[in-house]
Amino acid sequence: QVQLVESGGGLVPAGGSLRLSCLAFGRTFTYYGMGWFRQAPGKEREFVAGINWSGSSTHYGESVKDRFTISRDNAKNRVYLQMNSLKPEDTGVYYCAAERDGTDLRNLYAYDYWGQGTQVTVSS
Repeated sequence: QVQLVESGGGLVPAGGSLRLSCLAFGRTFTYYGMGWFRQAPGKEREFVAGINWSGSSTHYGESVKDRFTISRDNAKNRVYLQMNSLKPEDTGVYYCAAERDGTDLRNLYAYDYWGQGTQVTVSS
């Protein structure tokens, strides 16, 4: 069992930066692939970024590539999402998720556990 708690969301002007953090409760966190997804009002939840258990492999959605960076600190049971050059279209609720197998990080249906989400609003 893994419980996930996101933090770090907020209101930021276009061009600004935010760093999201996801704290995992559970002894087996190290073995999970982790991902960040987001959902804007009226839209489907979409993949933002994913990272394998060791941090050696990362994946990004096309719209955030070169602007966002996912990382993890297994000693602290944390996953981070550094978001730079934010755009109004980045607005949404950002969710942290854990995948037991860590083999299909882009697929939201592959994830086993989800956090409650943190709101990110980018003003134009």
